[in-house]
Amino acid sequence: MERINAVITGVGGYVPDYILDNEEMSHIVETSDEWIMERIGVKTRHILKPEQGSGTSYLMTRAVRQLLKKTQADPDSIEAVICATTTPDYHFPSTASLVIGNIGLKNAFGFDMEAACSGFLYALEAGASYIRSGRYKRIIICGGDHMSSMTNYEDRNTCPIFGDGAACVMLEGTTEEVGLLDGYYRVDGQGFENLHMAAGGSARMPSHETVDAREHFVYQEGRAVFKHAVTKMSDAVETIVKRNNLTKDDIAWVVPHQANVRIESAVAKRIGLNEDHVMINIDHMANTSGGTLPLCLWEYEPKLKKGDNLILTAFGAGFTWGASYLKWGYDGAKEAAKSPAEFYKEGDISRAEWYRLRESE
Repeated sequence: MERINAVITGVGGYVPDYILDNEEMSHIVETSDEWIMERIGVKTRHILKPEQGSGTSYLMTRAVRQLLKKTQADPDSIEAVICATTTPDYHFPSTASLVIGNIGLKNAFGFDMEAACSGFLYALEAGASYIRSGRYKRIIICGGDHMSSMTNYEDRNTCPIFGDGAACVMLEGTTEEVGLLDGYYRVDGQGFENLHMAAGGSARMPSHETVDAREHFVYQEGRAVFKHAVTKMSDAVETIVKRNNLTKDDIAWVVPHQANVRIESAVAKRIGLNEDHVMINIDHMANTSGGTLPLCLWEYEPKLKKGDNLILTAFGAGFTWGASYLKWGYDGAKEAAKSPAEFYKEGDISRAEWYRLRESE
């Protein structure tokens, strides 16, 4: 019996129309473009406005609809939807159930996975395991967050970091030597002091006191998180490289969590990889938490070729971290050949704007 593996067969994404740039940010909080770019590397971020949509389910629904349109997959063939998010619309029902209901998937089960910024990695591994079992043939993995919903725009150290967006991938079974080949995932249960939301859960229920104390926003100690992120992400990538006998020349792309441009550079340097082989979109997407990895795949899809070796890596609250090794399963340039992709290929517009033009044709 041939071994079944899980391969990505399509990518969809969505970011809101409204763009908050550093100039506008400097009118909200005491900061500047120079300060933000030097410390974080973010120039602009997409923000979901109430008049456009509501919640992470809206972002993911738009991404999944695009994925289904691109792949021409029969919605009735989707057997599961796994949503990696830290900003669900509600404690319950799950974001996955809302996405499934919005799109009208009739034969799918679904659930949310909360592992902070590492969530997409974990969800990808979970979905791949379902596919490898042979019981499921087509699963959608979503990653995304409505980070502006828990960003404190009075905190100059954290508010420039985050943006809103979501992307998703289609996972299908294959007997080819492509797909998700290895994974290394860890949680150490440390770091609560450095990165958390203090209130809103069962340990500290919402109250007038917690609202007045602004405890329903992201709290982060940047220096400590930076140090742990660089170390853990680099170690995870090195682990994958060594146990799969890869050299830097074997790796087409490293796809790091988009938390800080200096983190991406440090991880690449640690394994001796030229930064031309590192996917980076933090400058115009910011940190979308569970959305950063799939949004990178979405934006870089036209550059991906069948057989390319990719290593995805992330680090998040918990502390959670890990890396996934996958061999890309299709020629992304075929998607880029469709009008008006020539603008995107020349770098004149963003991937998001490219899709808006495509959808208006």
